[in-house]
Amino acid sequence: MMTEATDIIKRVRQIEIKTRGLSSNIFAGEYHSAFKGRGMTFSEVREYQYGDDIRNIDWNVTARFNHPFIKVFEEERELTVMLMIDVSGSREFGTTWRFKKNVITEMAAVLAFSAIQNNDKIGVVFFSDRIEKFIPPKKGRKHILYIIRELISFTPEHRETNISEALRYLTNAIKKRCTAFVISDFMDEGFEDALRIANQKHDIVALRVYDPREAEMPDIGFVKLKDAETGEYYWANTSNRKTREAYQTWWKENEGLLQSAFSKSGVDNVAVPTNEDYVKALISLFKKRA
Repeated sequence: MMTEATDIIKRVRQIEIKTRGLSSNIFAGEYHSAFKGRGMTFSEVREYQYGDDIRNIDWNVTARFNHPFIKVFEEERELTVMLMIDVSGSREFGTTWRFKKNVITEMAAVLAFSAIQNNDKIGVVFFSDRIEKFIPPKKGRKHILYIIRELISFTPEHRETNISEALRYLTNAIKKRCTAFVISDFMDEGFEDALRIANQKHDIVALRVYDPREAEMPDIGFVKLKDAETGEYYWANTSNRKTREAYQTWWKENEGLLQSAFSKSGVDNVAVPTNEDYVKALISLFKKRA
């Protein structure tokens, strides 16, 4: 038990070092530009400081005092960020050097550190086909380390997925508008309405993590496959061309449905394969939103 606890602490520290550095050196400007200012309400003015966006200068106050003043908005003082983490069984799949859950953990940690560096609150919802755990939004390094520890060690009670349930919970539980990152492989269906409704109240961002092997079936003969969420086993003849083509057709159709759901709901999204650098994907998303 002590060894297990020591291993978790070590992993927490490793992830902290890596992700805090990324959020400090790479994401600071992009995060601020991408998520500050969405649906802001005017609050007060203060003297202009180097680095402030000149578009927010209050020219009336500036003219009155003959010195530049900047508008301050409510979200600039405090933004709430929620991480919606899919902990269903399918996140444990991996054919490259890391599993989907490893990428999910690191991405969540980077976003958490980016949030607190911008003086934002950060909270987490772990979900499977139900809400597994809710961590209320708070600030501070201690809170972030608690989140990372939970990302690493949390064991869900259920293995199936229900994204609609998670989005409905977010809509009802978080009263004030927030930015919510849904980090999942999105291997679910029927969540379009819940996504649209949630995005009307909050700012939803979809981060889809997938393994490249999920995109196509290799020709390796008969293989015994296990459904990670239901636990059921079945055999597949991967050498059968029609079987591989049918799988490829299913994957492409599913991709189309996902993109349609994101587009109709007005949700920004990015796909992150486990064999590529998620940093590039996040920066690309941030710049698109800026």
